[in-house]
Amino acid sequence: MNTIRISMVLLITSLLFGSTSLMAAKQPLPEVTEDGLHRVPDSKLAVVYAEPGADLAPYQRVKLLDAYVAFKKNWARDQRSRSADRLRVTSKDVENIKNNLSKEFHAVFKKTLEDGGYPVVDEAAEDVLLIRPAIINLNVTAPDTPHAGRTSSYTASAGEMTLYLEIFDSVTGDLIAKALDRQVDNAARQGFYTWTNSVTNKRAAERILGGWAEILLDALNEAKQHSSSPGADG
Repeated sequence: MNTIRISMVLLITSLLFGSTSLMAAKQPLPEVTEDGLHRVPDSKLAVVYAEPGADLAPYQRVKLLDAYVAFKKNWARDQRSRSADRLRVTSKDVENIKNNLSKEFHAVFKKTLEDGGYPVVDEAAEDVLLIRPAIINLNVTAPDTPHAGRTSSYTASAGEMTLYLEIFDSVTGDLIAKALDRQVDNAARQGFYTWTNSVTNKRAAERILGGWAEILLDALNEAKQHSSSPGADG
């Protein structure tokens, strides 16, 4: 299952979106994907594709799958090469960071959605929207591991991550939309250095995840408001 998931994420980000290379080169993204989704202009996320005529209004609950997490290529190797302690970042540390971020993703999205009136459930039903998330290209600038000792790290950013999100009808399995968005910790844009540790890293992740969760909540609310507005059916 993990192998299939990894292949899916890498294939979509490299072929469908062209990911960073296409966007950095300012080449146009495809207007229609191979699976028939159309690009949504002026969206709150960097890249969004949706099924034409798709309506999120009927969905009152959400089934949220665990987020798959993948580090930026060669991240662990680069961390070791920059550290005086070659064992500072171990394979166990990498797995712990991935697992913790996946749990944090679920916690942040669950709280945001449920506070907004959309219960997070485990079952499939006609009013349940299925969300399959992935965090890719994760780059933690200064990971705070048990091997780091008492040294302090001062960085301009806690790091960055890219969200890849797929939205399905939970009963039929029909793909409704998918999105890609890269976010960098705010400190980098504010132009100052800050002490980086496990607490500040967690807060930075929560800020980014919370922003994405709010965008999803806004999309659900906007669909509901549009559906209930006069003349919506016409």
